[in-house]
Amino acid sequence: MTTNDPGAVVTAAVPPPGRGASRDVVRPRRRILRRLNPLLVIGGLIIAFLVFVALFPTLFTSQDPAHQDLAAQLESPSAEHWLGRDQFGRDIYTRLIHGTQASMVIGVSSVLLGMAVGIPVGMIAGYFRGRTERVIMWVVDVLMAFPGLILALLFVALFGQSIWNITLAIVIGIVPVFARLAHGPALAFREREFVKSSIVFGARAPWILYKHIWPNLRSEMVVIASMTAAVTIRIEAGLSFLGLGLPPPTATWGGMLRDGTTYLQTDPLFSLVPGLAIFVAALGFNLLGDGLRDALDPRTANS
Repeated sequence: MTTNDPGAVVTAAVPPPGRGASRDVVRPRRRILRRLNPLLVIGGLIIAFLVFVALFPTLFTSQDPAHQDLAAQLESPSAEHWLGRDQFGRDIYTRLIHGTQASMVIGVSSVLLGMAVGIPVGMIAGYFRGRTERVIMWVVDVLMAFPGLILALLFVALFGQSIWNITLAIVIGIVPVFARLAHGPALAFREREFVKSSIVFGARAPWILYKHIWPNLRSEMVVIASMTAAVTIRIEAGLSFLGLGLPPPTATWGGMLRDGTTYLQTDPLFSLVPGLAIFVAALGFNLLGDGLRDALDPRTANS
């Protein structure tokens, strides 16, 4: 089946037995490998490095991030302590390395959970329409009326400061975003000929959603997910900065940033280092998203 929409990735209308139903779908992985670009490479390398640090922090430092030495408070950088010590005599470099875990685990897992819930919800609303669509989108609109950080603050204040609660608080804020973004395209593809033909052949809704509508959404959703990860990292840092992140003595970038604000004039490195780490992480995800967008954009396939 042909289409006049250069941005669409469609599948041919076939009966729903399932085998070979999406032969004509352009595979995003192959397209990415064929069209690597500087943004994608740089962003991917930054994120890969941060993930590696989060998984294996002991390869970069052997010290305990919670170890205190009150006799060495606010000690200047040295050969043993590259970034100096904080107000409790803890090694700032060690806490920076271990703080990567909280940011990456919460940031990435919240995006994955938000996608896993929000995208199917949006697709279901767009496909079934009617009362189902009205109820789902009403709930989505109500949730989107609350700023993500405010919603996360409320949830964490009510249920406590654990890594699961913080992740769930961020997920609640981004699920409606993914649902809204998936709803519009699903609603449009619901009216396309290849979907209507599958319905005539007797295809069931789950099969159509998975075989026809999802392949046309996944490239865009991957790009949006990458950029949303930068937002979730900033939200986690914001919660920690406000004292509602992971409780001490757990190392978090936002918590380090908060602790260092008292010493901005005497020891600016204390706040500068975690702030720079948050910036680099957000930059990496944004570059990765921009690179994926360029690589997956069918309108530039022949450029």
